[in-house]
Amino acid sequence: MTYEQITVHDEGRVRVITLDRPEKLNAWTPTMHAELCDAFAIGNNDGTIGAFVVTGAGRGFCAGADVGEVFATPAHREEAGSEEAGSEEARSDQRSGGDWVSLMRSSKPVVGAINGASIGVGLTMTLSMDFLVAHPEAKLSARFVKMGVVPELASSHFLVQRCGWGNASDLVLSGRTLPGVEAKELGLVDEIADDVVGAAVARAQTYAVNAPPSLRYSKQLLTENGTESDLTTVQRRELSLLREAYSTPEHREAVAAFLEKRPPNFH
Repeated sequence: MTYEQITVHDEGRVRVITLDRPEKLNAWTPTMHAELCDAFAIGNNDGTIGAFVVTGAGRGFCAGADVGEVFATPAHREEAGSEEAGSEEARSDQRSGGDWVSLMRSSKPVVGAINGASIGVGLTMTLSMDFLVAHPEAKLSARFVKMGVVPELASSHFLVQRCGWGNASDLVLSGRTLPGVEAKELGLVDEIADDVVGAAVARAQTYAVNAPPSLRYSKQLLTENGTESDLTTVQRRELSLLREAYSTPEHREAVAAFLEKRPPNFH
């Protein structure tokens, strides 16, 4: 696939994917979605890549959906009477064939580098990533009520997990915009940095050096057990994947490296 709305480059074992519509603050489109899914699919199948960073070109990260392209189309008007109308995830799945949340949770580690405006889907697309770095002056907003719609991309789940009930309710019901510094205080993002891409790449590199199967299994456990209240089920899942991890060549390499007093080579 030839990319028109994203760019891709590698920094060591970290693949940096940049949303590249700076003249529109990288507003989301179905084309961008398809290109992102393709870039992740290729990177996940590339043994030289250990983690991803996603950022935006220019002043913004992603200023939401491109209203002119996404909401004002005949296809959107036809959907207006359906229960899926207004759901950007539903439209992206219909037009691009991808489930973004499942992709993020099954992918190699993903770090978001929120360099500027992160609004609507520009925010919710990041919430299922593994770690979020934002510029102190980045503007973040789950402003769906301002558009007469509701949160999507499982953000009604992730916002509560990240910020707690009260803060998630406030962000969703007010649709207010907050700066990166406050987003860090609320737990909406995990780190603030002036050089967001540099900080995100550095963080991603600490993930990329580790054993790929262990990274995949660990993300699966966090996804499945993060809100699981049955501790027996939690442990059953852990033991099942622990048995699989024991059988991997990466585990054998880790043991050998420990006994030989050297760093492991998982790649």
